Amino acid sequence: MATTSDLSRNAFIRYNNELVQVLDYDHITPGKGNAIYSCKCRNVETGKQSEIRFRSGEKIDLIRVDEHEMQYLFTEGDFLVCMNQETYDQMHIPKILFADSIQFLQEGMILKIRFDENDKPLSGLLPQYVELEVVYTEDGVKGKSLKIAEMTGGVKIQVPIFIVIGDKLKINTETFEYVERVK
Repeated sequence: MATTSDLSRNAFIRYNNELVQVLDYDHITPGKGNAIYSCKCRNVETGKQSEIRFRSGEKIDLIRVDEHEMQYLFTEGDFLVCMNQETYDQMHIPKILFADSIQFLQEGMILKIRFDENDKPLSGLLPQYVELEVVYTEDGVKGKSLKIAEMTGGVKIQVPIFIVIGDKLKINTETFEYVERVK
């Protein structure tokens, strides 16, 4: 059985009979007493975020996870229909696994889906960067360096004032930030 020293970002643990993903963690050493691990976690089933604290050296139930590349085909209700790139099997993957980054999803995109030992999908990751076209933006205001631009798919992000309608931009799907203009 694993201990708190085995914790890492994006690790999956079973806590109070619920499967949670560690989004971020902090190792706190107060002036007096034992060290504490404070973990920001997301419940895999509900998507609800919470903070869990462990004493240093406490045993945790770490879950083994397999990752597969799958191609997004189409949406069906609250699920994405994806095809495994190795076996060509189609699966229904819940949209909730992608959280807010789902807004960058494009047809044919290759996704990384993590599965537990029972082949249940636990989390989904889009490619780190996507290229989208600017469909609307206002003129820049003198004295400001950023403005809001609407991209294909309805995504709105902050961009530098020199960006115009029709520009293709590289966007980080994790931070929702403009990276660069694509030629």
